[in-house]
Amino acid sequence: MAIRVGDFGLRAASAAVLAPPAIFAVWLGGLWILAVMAAACVLLAAEWARMSAPQSWRSVVVGVAAALLAALAAVHFVGLSLGLIVMVAGAALAGLFAWSRKRSPVDAAYGVLYIGWPAVLFIWLRDGTSVEGFYWVTLTFAVTWSADIMAFLVGSTVGGPKLWPRFSPNKTWSGFIAGLFAATAAGVAMTALPDAGTKSLVVGAMLGLAGGAAAMAGDLWESALKRRFGVKDAGDIIPGHGGLLDRVDGLMFAIVIIAAGRFLVQMGQGG
Repeated sequence: MAIRVGDFGLRAASAAVLAPPAIFAVWLGGLWILAVMAAACVLLAAEWARMSAPQSWRSVVVGVAAALLAALAAVHFVGLSLGLIVMVAGAALAGLFAWSRKRSPVDAAYGVLYIGWPAVLFIWLRDGTSVEGFYWVTLTFAVTWSADIMAFLVGSTVGGPKLWPRFSPNKTWSGFIAGLFAATAAGVAMTALPDAGTKSLVVGAMLGLAGGAAAMAGDLWESALKRRFGVKDAGDIIPGHGGLLDRVDGLMFAIVIIAAGRFLVQMGQGG
């Protein structure tokens, strides 16, 4: 099976445009990353609303976006605990708001939790303007992108048995295994940075492996959601990828795992 050169070129071009501004905002941290995340959450809320309630998406996006923005503000200005509380409360309120508009309260509430968990944890992971926070977010990017790129290249070239043909007919076991190896290697490589959050090669490998597995699981989960709602893509704003939700589905899952890893590492260090 040959690599889909056109698809890969378009995906690479889109990544080349999107990655530098994202990394720059992460490097600045603080209010910059809050502003970027707020904008991203509004776009993600809109895509989720259009996907889950295409006939009347405006009423859903209002509730979902408002809940997400409130949770982001809470975690940035106060802390993670309040951010999580606001997110859960916001999910309930978004569900009630959707129900009052005769829309699915479950889909609206799930949209807040699905987007909100990684969004809130991303703000916490960046940790204001700290150097260590920059490392953890960069680690998340490196692991996710390594898994995504290698899974695509090997899966397109080698092919073989399908990973989950019911929901994602293009994903293969060869791509999945290659993605795990690439993500593990990225996790190990990141320990060599001067300000690495962990210098342990074993911990780096475990973070890379778990983060890579989560990233690919997030991709599969997004495929299942799109199949449920009967859509091919969550949106169409990114050439070669579809919507923003199609681009960050794996990153969303990886953020949760890397955030848990950072918490465990800090616990082990007594900090």
